[in-house]
Amino acid sequence: MKKRYIVGGAIAVLLAAGVTALNLSPIGRVYLPSGTGIVAKQMCSLTWVSGLDPDQAYDFYLEPLLGDAASLIKYDMDADNREVTSSVLGLFWPQRAVWRDGLGCTLVHGGYGFDAELTVPVEQAFAPFELDTTHRDEWFDTEALDAVIADAFDDVEADSRQTLGVAVLHQGRLVAEHYADGASRDTRFHGWSMTKSAMTTLAGTLVQEGRLDIDAEGAIPALAEIDDIRLAEITIADLLRMAGGLAIAEDNTGTDPNSEMLFTQSDMPRYAATRERLHAPGEHWQYMSGNTILATDTMQRLLGDTLPEQVAGLRAHIFEPLGIYSAIMEPGENGVFQGSSYMYATAHDWARLALLYMNDGMVDGRRLLPEDWYDIVAEPTPGSDGQYGMGFWLPAEGSLLPPETIMLSGFQGQWGYVLPEQELVIVRFGATTGVNSRSGGLARGVIAALQPPVTAPASEAGTGTDVDDTPTDDQ
Repeated sequence: MKKRYIVGGAIAVLLAAGVTALNLSPIGRVYLPSGTGIVAKQMCSLTWVSGLDPDQAYDFYLEPLLGDAASLIKYDMDADNREVTSSVLGLFWPQRAVWRDGLGCTLVHGGYGFDAELTVPVEQAFAPFELDTTHRDEWFDTEALDAVIADAFDDVEADSRQTLGVAVLHQGRLVAEHYADGASRDTRFHGWSMTKSAMTTLAGTLVQEGRLDIDAEGAIPALAEIDDIRLAEITIADLLRMAGGLAIAEDNTGTDPNSEMLFTQSDMPRYAATRERLHAPGEHWQYMSGNTILATDTMQRLLGDTLPEQVAGLRAHIFEPLGIYSAIMEPGENGVFQGSSYMYATAHDWARLALLYMNDGMVDGRRLLPEDWYDIVAEPTPGSDGQYGMGFWLPAEGSLLPPETIMLSGFQGQWGYVLPEQELVIVRFGATTGVNSRSGGLARGVIAALQPPVTAPASEAGTGTDVDDTPTDDQ
């Protein structure tokens, strides 16, 4: 009997040591908590913010991401309280996401006095564009346009791109849209890193008001709290250009610092600020969401003292002037907007955000962005191989897209194209994992379908026509 106790004790010690070692390893410290975190967070947001069917949300967005871990991670949805909990095997590395009206879903780790009862409802209903078939038929080869849009959704049974929504604006008019089963023009699509372009837009509005200097040193509060004078050199422009120089690597492996920040941290700005400095600001380009988190925290503090005031300020600066009423910007547990990744909006409203850039920062005769803002965001950041500006991607050499194009882009194939010469905005949303979304081909196809309207000669029409009003198309 004594021997049995000794063996049992030894096994218990080994198990305890194994669990401790696992918890201290990247797998236990980051990978598994990130896995349960993304499941809880996404199932909450995709269900109660996007409005997708939970089974579709899991099958499209999550299962392909989780891979072998899918069989280990279980989740439970509390529809009455709009909460989702997840864990490994129902026991380990638990995570909880909570929905709040107007604020979306937040991972709650038990700190920062999180108020589950706080709501900031959107006060005006989403206003969709109406399809302008007259304008479409005047400016496009309609059959070609229809074929291009259909090709983005072709053969849904065999096509793992999982395109869920496409919308096209020309001269600010809706000329095409299509949605997969389960999605619609009312679906709030998760933009992932398209959110970075929204935060760059917020920066532009604050610059236009004279309230923000993106080149000022010592202006990042989360960095000022760290006892390292070198961090004061980092500017908002450095952060929005992904040149902050901090060790916040992002490779979507589930063990990288970005995953740890998004899915395990209550205070994301502080996490980003306390990472090791690897490079002087502006010296090294590396795409990392922690940069935008720090910039967002700085700008949010200029919008008000409380989260409701800051939400109202965000809406007043970039949403309401553009007629965007579906947008939800989710905060972290400490109330800071997750400005790198967590904005949700309908395809039409994402297109409205992009349209502001096609209109050179003007809306209804009001200048919302500085006159040179498009040039600033479209200026390639050194070290990015010409492919990243400030909060926007730029077309790669050989992409066959017009060189003045700027792009919003997010994980799993979210894309927004601003094509000023063609007066086009194209947005594409999906749950694309591990394959090419072929969104560039979609954009090129829409451009190719664009054609100048046929104008009757003045002698036949009875009035003169200024043919110089017809845009020139780089097709």
